Amino acid sequence: MTSTTTGKSSGAAETASAKETAQAGTAKSRQAAPSALASDQGTTTIADAVVQKIAGLAAREVRGVHNLGGGASRAFGAFRDRIPGASASVGQGVSVEVGETQTAVDLELVVEYGVSIAELARAVRRNVITAIEQMTGLEVVEVNINVNDVFIEEDEEQPPTRERVQ
Repeated sequence: MTSTTTGKSSGAAETASAKETAQAGTAKSRQAAPSALASDQGTTTIADAVVQKIAGLAAREVRGVHNLGGGASRAFGAFRDRIPGASASVGQGVSVEVGETQTAVDLELVVEYGVSIAELARAVRRNVITAIEQMTGLEVVEVNINVNDVFIEEDEEQPPTRERVQ
């Protein structure tokens, strides 16, 4: 019985050692895997603004996202919209960090009232990751979402205002 127990423990040790070797091999293959952005003919660099725009557009595609950005950036955006010829910033409310093969995204959202924020966050994350990875080849390591406001649609019918002085 003692030899059986010893045999089992050494077998378990061999199995653990095999798992560690397999994990180390997998980690090496991940590190050694060539990037979609680098080849023998050269490398491709993607600017932060490109990833920022992709993330902003992808986040806005999700139903329930009313707007992107915090109070100050939304106020600046509203001011900019009033200037003739000025274009809206697609990257408003989006911050990114772009490395050689990976990127991280931070989003500031205004959600519509009545929408499940947890489900919306999952959908936004999925859409942003898919869009960035398909378009750029970068691996998205994280998408952080900050919900900073809830949009409440105002009633369309407002009572007519009477002027105080005629």
